[in-house]
Amino acid sequence: MPSAADNPRNLLTSLILVFPLFLIYQVGVLFTLPMLNGADFITTLLFRTFGLSLTGYLGFLGGVLVLFLVTVLALGRRQHFNRAVVVPVLLESAIWALTMGSLIVFIMTRVLGISPRLAGGIEGQGLLARFVMSLGAGVYEETVFRLGLLSGLVFVLEKLVRIARWAALLGAFLLSSAVFSAMHHLPPYGDPVALGPFVFRVLAGLFFGLLFWRRGFAVAVYTHAFYDIFVLVIR
Repeated sequence: MPSAADNPRNLLTSLILVFPLFLIYQVGVLFTLPMLNGADFITTLLFRTFGLSLTGYLGFLGGVLVLFLVTVLALGRRQHFNRAVVVPVLLESAIWALTMGSLIVFIMTRVLGISPRLAGGIEGQGLLARFVMSLGAGVYEETVFRLGLLSGLVFVLEKLVRIARWAALLGAFLLSSAVFSAMHHLPPYGDPVALGPFVFRVLAGLFFGLLFWRRGFAVAVYTHAFYDIFVLVIR
């Protein structure tokens, strides 16, 4: 039987795997401002609301790094990180990222009869901006909509509203995916409201949610980041 360290749902494993993406994104936004990922409430608050200077921002990143190290040390007392997990998680995420779009398009065209045509949300942006935004989407959108909203809704519906677990899961998956999709239509960088893009992203939200629930946070983050890199940078 695999040990806890081999399980991608292991929290220590997920944090260590995801943190490099977070750091690369947070440094990358310095070269892409004022453009930020829509779910990146932290950086938006720092720059657009508080007008933080570069020195202050680097101090913020230093504080985050210290917090990360403290958290890893605390988790390390109860969990174990096995570096052998890294390559399988990355390979699994790459496979999901390369197959997700085709699966969703098949469902939309053959089952739902809806055109999946998407609008160009960041048309005119350079490759660096697209790459940085892809990383930000993986880290922040999975943190907000899966780790936060999906998990929170399941808890509220099951423990507080006290409905059956299957109903709580179904409701949480559908609602969190709908909110995830709607977020992509918000100004200033959101797409125009249209049925095709909205349904596509609802299905994408359900896909990421299933990965998060069954395979863990790190797999969901890397799948999301790899998919966006494939669509926005490579293709």
